[in-house]
Amino acid sequence: MKRATITAKGEVQGVGYRGKVFKIARKLNITGFVENIKPYDVRIIAEGEKENLDKLVEQIKIEEDPILVEEVDVTFEEPTGEFEYFEVKRGDMSEELGERLDLARDEMKKLHQVQKDTLGKQDVMIGKQDGTINELKAFRKESGEKQDQMLQKEDSMIGKQDVMIEKQDETISALKSGVDEMREFRTETQQNFANLDIKYGKIAENMEEIMKSMEDTSRKTGKVLERLAQQQENFNKSIDKLTDAILTLAKKSR
Repeated sequence: MKRATITAKGEVQGVGYRGKVFKIARKLNITGFVENIKPYDVRIIAEGEKENLDKLVEQIKIEEDPILVEEVDVTFEEPTGEFEYFEVKRGDMSEELGERLDLARDEMKKLHQVQKDTLGKQDVMIGKQDGTINELKAFRKESGEKQDQMLQKEDSMIGKQDVMIEKQDETISALKSGVDEMREFRTETQQNFANLDIKYGKIAENMEEIMKSMEDTSRKTGKVLERLAQQQENFNKSIDKLTDAILTLAKKSR
């Protein structure tokens, strides 16, 4: 067992330092007391195991605002065994009240500063929120403009498609008209050759061969028309798929 006389210097009065020392001493099973001494220091008389006293000396070197222990003086001697427990020795009522008011005032200052910092951060967050809202508005406006442009392009492509279909219809109509004319010509020719066959014999036979050749040509022409019709159907299907893809893309963009 040892007895330690400790003097703590710095910002140690009126800041709740004695209460901190009291809690540390009790946990270390140390007896004695802590008190304010004039003009600005705190004195600690402590008795206990040497190991615990060393821990006390280290743990009371507190640097937590508003407490700031700048220096600790320690002397050791033999214990007297006069203490049953550890206590805080208080001064007169006015002194203790003033200390508590000082401590409360410091705490209020810290709380006020925290509030100011919080409000400042809140203003920054509001500013960022406003910036985000403006960016979203700009993005929405830009998206709307791009959507309008896409719809205009879609209308233009559909218009070009209609023109192509009209031209294709005209081409097919012209081919059909040509086939009809060829068929009519063949019918007239067959009739003429029939008349010639009646009148001229061999000339009619020769003309029959010519007619067969023309029929072959007509059949080939018919196959050509069939292929053109199939190509027209395939082209129409491709146009339909392209239109569906454009409409799907426009809906996704919306």
